[in-house]
Amino acid sequence: MAIDWYPLLFSPILKERIWGGTKLSSLLYKDIVSQTTGESWEISTVPGDISIVRNGQLAGKSLEELLYIDPKALLGNKVYQKFGTTFPLLFKFLDAKEDLSIQLHPNDELARIRHNSFGKTEMWYVMQADPDSRIIVGFDKEASPEEYLYHLEHKTLTKILKEIKVAPGDVFFLETGTIHAIGAGIVIAEIQQTSDITYRVYDWDRVDAEGKSRELHIDLALDAIDYTVSNAKCEYAKIVNTSNPIVDCPYFTTRFIPLDGELVFQKTTDSFTVLVCTEGTFSIRANGTMMTFQKGDAVLIPAIMTDFELNGTASLLEIFIS
Repeated sequence: MAIDWYPLLFSPILKERIWGGTKLSSLLYKDIVSQTTGESWEISTVPGDISIVRNGQLAGKSLEELLYIDPKALLGNKVYQKFGTTFPLLFKFLDAKEDLSIQLHPNDELARIRHNSFGKTEMWYVMQADPDSRIIVGFDKEASPEEYLYHLEHKTLTKILKEIKVAPGDVFFLETGTIHAIGAGIVIAEIQQTSDITYRVYDWDRVDAEGKSRELHIDLALDAIDYTVSNAKCEYAKIVNTSNPIVDCPYFTTRFIPLDGELVFQKTTDSFTVLVCTEGTFSIRANGTMMTFQKGDAVLIPAIMTDFELNGTASLLEIFIS
């Protein structure tokens, strides 16, 4: 089957979470069906949560199907060489009405041995933040496993963790092993390796509607934690109509584009590109056709599409694999 490729939009995969709210609807136009919707998975090949195309002639086909039909055209030559037919990234929006659990993610080696999975290096872009909202990222000074366990046992873990107040536009890059939590009142765009492995170490002693607390992973986490101080916050330029570098790591590269008017886009066939719209509206013109997108859209541009134009007034995250 020959495919006439174009920018792909997928149906959101909505996740109820004990800490979720309704901002994915009010801010990002997602069709939520509960008052505790915590996550919208925009592009995913996590088993059981495979994204389905919702625009254009490929509507109804799964991302997995497209990867099987023509992986090089979709993923790019370099990405295909490294990952085969596996889509290596997962894109989400999160609405934290309440604090998320204090947690961390294992590195590639631990995740492969224990879970046959990738690790979970991730990046957060803060889209909205209530006054005085904050996140937890790493320790406030270098810690030891013994000190960490003491505070965990005595429910004083937050005393040795670093809290950071946040504002829209803030970016945090979280290496695997970094202990962290998104605080209440924050909406985040998250870019991460394709993995759903999380070690939860403290959940604020809360219980669900049935009086049950969520599972913790104290033992698994112990040798996965990075006990050093994390410098997770990323500073970056915001030059209009320019791809401003934010994060460049082995798993993904992220740039920020403040779009105002027209921007001609030229790239190689090495990697797919994803454009996440965090504010405004924009259009993509390619191969004689134009498609329009809005805040809350994560658009997958196949690697084979090397020349196109962006037009509009929007804030965009540009993600690809170097």
